[in-house]
Amino acid sequence: MAQGKLLLIAAGGTGGHMFPAQALAEAMVRRGWRVKLSTDARGARYAGGFPHVVAVEQVASATFARGGVLAKAAVPFRIAGGVLGAVVAQIRDRPAVVVGFGGYPTIPALAAAWVLRRPRMIHEQNGVLGRVNQLFAPRVDTVACGTWPTDLPEGVTGVHTGNPVRLAVLDRAGAGYIAPGDYPMSLVVIGGSQGARILSEVVPVAVAMLPDAIRRNLRVAHQARAEDLDRVVDAYAQAGIRAEVKPFFSDIPARLSEAQLVISRAGASSIADISVIGRPAILIPYAAATGDHQAANARGLAAADAAIVIPEKVLDAESLSGHMAAVLSQPDAANRMAANALSQGRPDATERLVALVEALAEGAPQ
Repeated sequence: MAQGKLLLIAAGGTGGHMFPAQALAEAMVRRGWRVKLSTDARGARYAGGFPHVVAVEQVASATFARGGVLAKAAVPFRIAGGVLGAVVAQIRDRPAVVVGFGGYPTIPALAAAWVLRRPRMIHEQNGVLGRVNQLFAPRVDTVACGTWPTDLPEGVTGVHTGNPVRLAVLDRAGAGYIAPGDYPMSLVVIGGSQGARILSEVVPVAVAMLPDAIRRNLRVAHQARAEDLDRVVDAYAQAGIRAEVKPFFSDIPARLSEAQLVISRAGASSIADISVIGRPAILIPYAAATGDHQAANARGLAAADAAIVIPEKVLDAESLSGHMAAVLSQPDAANRMAANALSQGRPDATERLVALVEALAEGAPQ
């Protein structure tokens, strides 16, 4: 029989769910635990980054968001079949703890754990619970929150763990901040994988409107969609701005650590990176995010006076330029924003999750 306690991790098929799950898996394997991952075909694409000793169990994807009428009508039956299979699997190889990170593929594992009364918890990355986590929040022992504050159902108490960040981000945690001044300054623009077009339309114009004293010192790293690339490059070039524009920067942590200001969407992982490194930010939440969760994600940094939040519906180049100029022309205020951002960071988020898992395991009847 296999040795070591078993941790069953269930996560849906997006990077937002899978990357924190991977961080926990790596930490628990190092502590001698056996780890299994339950996910769907989309999630399995991310499983290559998990430790090789993690067994991957693929469940059928079942979501009401896709497919025709017949496909949607079959979803409850597919979920029920998945739950039954998960119950049998957990009886055969009993997990000490089951952790769900959100998404429909977590339903079978968490439902089976609830039926069998196994210790269970969820981790929510955003400031608003996803649909599945909302369903299970009252039915688990612990609700770990990556973003704080998180909107929770009445009667449910959350534990602020933070969102695990990549090792490259941890390597830059709390890196010294160089306040804006009359010397080369760096602006980093990261739009995320969705809805970045508006940043590509507005930010270059806003940069061009900055006072000469700021603009001549500024260099820009702008992450833009491939289809917007040429247009963004031309916009910066016509304004005489030194800019590097790419669909993806592999060295974002290093660029953040060198930045005087960050303009970003308010995805949970971006917020975590900005706060762990500690940088002033202007956040433009993605208006179409489910449950307006990006606006919720931005609340903590805004309340701490670490970030300026501009709703997408009122975003325009003139007001954005004014906010940028306010940060880049006031070094003392920028220093305070950086320090305030750092105070919101949770570089030990993975360790906090580990502690919750081990506490659940120790309190469980074996």
